[in-house]
Amino acid sequence: MKKYSKLIIAAIVALIFIGTFVFLWQKSQPKETVYSEFTPKLDTLQHTTIITGKIEPRNEVNVKPQISGIITEILKEPGQYVQAGEVIAKVKVIPDMGSLSSAESRVRLASINLKQAEVDFEREKNLYEQKLVSADEYDKVRQQLNQAKEELRGAVDALEVVRDGVSRSNASASSTLIRSTISGIILDIPVKVGNSVILSNTFNDGTTIASVANMNDLIFRGNIDETEVGQLVTGMPMKITIGALQNVSFSASLEYVSPKAVESNGANQFEIKAAVSTLADNKIRSGYSANAEIVLARAQNVLTIPESAIEFSGDSTFVYLVKGDGSKKTYERKPVVTGLSDGVNIEIKKGLTVKDRVRGPEIIAEEKED
Repeated sequence: MKKYSKLIIAAIVALIFIGTFVFLWQKSQPKETVYSEFTPKLDTLQHTTIITGKIEPRNEVNVKPQISGIITEILKEPGQYVQAGEVIAKVKVIPDMGSLSSAESRVRLASINLKQAEVDFEREKNLYEQKLVSADEYDKVRQQLNQAKEELRGAVDALEVVRDGVSRSNASASSTLIRSTISGIILDIPVKVGNSVILSNTFNDGTTIASVANMNDLIFRGNIDETEVGQLVTGMPMKITIGALQNVSFSASLEYVSPKAVESNGANQFEIKAAVSTLADNKIRSGYSANAEIVLARAQNVLTIPESAIEFSGDSTFVYLVKGDGSKKTYERKPVVTGLSDGVNIEIKKGLTVKDRVRGPEIIAEEKED
């Protein structure tokens, strides 16, 4: 019994040894290289580029106060539509003490001059009625009285403007009422009730009360690399996609390419602007990030093959034509003239026909098993 057991064990060891030997021998044998093959076909190629940018109104206006003071009331909110001239906020004037003192002094002086003019007029009037002075002299004194009255009215108006921001004579055009200068959507109101605001002057841009824009006139603003800017032409169509709107797309038309580059991350970029065709429901908001797809070049009904089948050697390009079948298959290296590429397929201008077979990349072992 022990004898048979030893024979069985010996046979198993021999089989393992032989199997291992055969496996290693098969592994050591050179494997046949198998390549994919392509047939040239007529197709339309286009070279596109994606430009990252944002959507913004063509004209965004910052509404600023005409006087300095404190915000007492805000009548509108961001997102509301306003007509040109509509009141957005009210300002209470905090007068400058020097200007106030000067305006009060002007009123007092105008009052004194008016009283003196009235006395002179009464005296001249009595003399004129007694025919002791000429009509010409009487008219001059009456004119001086009218001038004194007008000067007092002007001084009072100036005092009211300095003190209150508005005078009784121009209450309808009060500078304490901050009005929108254009019709559009209020994008932002950066101030609150109680905030101090100042008017624009030589030394200060002034406080922005509100930003207003016409959201029916939008543009796409982005930057394109210097290697592609030379292919742009004003009027080229673009496809705009906004990710925040679940990939909503709409068209645009290129209308501006900057003549000057701006360096960004070590590369020269040129600013572009495109007029956006807005959606019917106008869901677009100012500042949305967007991608613009623009076709830089197109070739229609041209002979194409996958770009992976091309061999690049210096300034020359080659393909390998498949000759024969099965074990007699050979490959002939042939120069070709290429054209437009879309990154996957490439145009063949010269060197191939639709009847040729072209060798592609090598098929690796995993692909063969699949």
